[in-house]
Amino acid sequence: MSKDFGGPRPEMTEPEHHGGNWVDDLLLHADHEDTAPAVHIGERLDRATLRRRVRTRHAELTESGLRSGGAVALQLPPSLALLTDLLAAWRAGAQVVLLDHRLTGHETDRALRRVTPQFVVRPAAPVRSGALRGFHAVDAVVEAYPDGRPAATGHALVQLSSGSTGPSKVIGRTAEDLVAEVHRYTRIPGMPRPGERIVVLNSLVHAMGLMAGLLHSLHAGVEIVLPERMTADGILTAVAARGASTVITGVPFHAQLLASVSAPPALPHLVRAITAGESVRPGVAEAFTARFGVPLGEVYGMTETGVIAADLSGANRPATGWAAPGIDVKTVDGELLVRRPVSPYLGLTDPDRWSDGWLRTRDAATLDPQTGLLGILGRLDSQVSVGGLKVDLTEVELTLSELPGVREAVVVHDGAIEAYAVLDEEVTARSVESLLAERVAGFKLPRRIHPVTALPRTTTGKPVRDPAALRATALERM
Repeated sequence: MSKDFGGPRPEMTEPEHHGGNWVDDLLLHADHEDTAPAVHIGERLDRATLRRRVRTRHAELTESGLRSGGAVALQLPPSLALLTDLLAAWRAGAQVVLLDHRLTGHETDRALRRVTPQFVVRPAAPVRSGALRGFHAVDAVVEAYPDGRPAATGHALVQLSSGSTGPSKVIGRTAEDLVAEVHRYTRIPGMPRPGERIVVLNSLVHAMGLMAGLLHSLHAGVEIVLPERMTADGILTAVAARGASTVITGVPFHAQLLASVSAPPALPHLVRAITAGESVRPGVAEAFTARFGVPLGEVYGMTETGVIAADLSGANRPATGWAAPGIDVKTVDGELLVRRPVSPYLGLTDPDRWSDGWLRTRDAATLDPQTGLLGILGRLDSQVSVGGLKVDLTEVELTLSELPGVREAVVVHDGAIEAYAVLDEEVTARSVESLLAERVAGFKLPRRIHPVTALPRTTTGKPVRDPAALRATALERM
């Protein structure tokens, strides 16, 4: 794989097509050598061994009562069990609901009441806590869910949105949609190729980790690697473990973590890193490239659609990149819309979110008619009125984040503009407020900058922007 590919948008090749059982044909197919490494999560499995384990688990799930047209919720930590159960359930023709293993009991119960699967798959024993663990070794058990029902729709996958700005939405995707997205990733320049490796730092039950980290990698013959520890040293150790071209995929937090390493080891096989989920803080991409000599690419997408746009060269920041192959987008009054033949939502949702074949992203964007380059400018709901004047909270947040001594920040409107920031030990909120006042107009200034030890985040790593949750976090420090 080349470490760079500047210039105009490259030509895309047409995807190949698969028939029959889509899991066997698309993900577990025999186009790659049986002895080729498929996954390294604690132990390394070649493709033949992975196929055998999926078939064995398929038989076990069928014995438990799961059938074609059934529904099962998987609530497993990152693990081999999560991968094999996911593929086995799909192979059985079941609808899979993916639940993050970090949800509280209350959140889990609420989610299950909304989706009512027939079965729930959980670890047989409590999972040892620890946010720095990259994966777990678990035995999965199948439990019948009281009053659970077979799948009410033909969707293969059901996910809950991250809920960074409000209640989660229930989102369904068909097998055809998943197959199309896997092919879409194969046509994005810079994605790992057969025989290469991908070190996955994203959540495996959400869009980027699931689609780019797992499904595309299985299809393309790319070895999937999870680090033992989600520390900078743990991630770099995973990258250096084998002498094959390696790509890192994660969220901007991971890029910032690695960019802070003062003396990283030589990593001649690292060819690029990719972030998704939110915008990269100013200066992080440059610092990352300076440390490791490889580009930091970016993918933009939604749970509802999967990947929408990408530029893995990192050359077009702050623009996001070009619309992914097969994705049709447009802007209306500055808002990005994505073509979707049917609504992705299950159950009650905002009727204004999807209509006439177009999904409103609620993101402000620009679309260059000449080059097709798509720029994501931030959430439309980040624009508020203060005394009759429009304020873009994203602009204030980026300016605040660039100040010396500010590690990260979130700016919200809670009756007035409020900021929550992680500050260096020697930095005070008052000094940051003075610096910010030199850079933004008075009517844009936060009423107060609240120092916090860490920003609350969703299970996908996005900063939570709910004012009540941010207030609670600030109170914990007092």
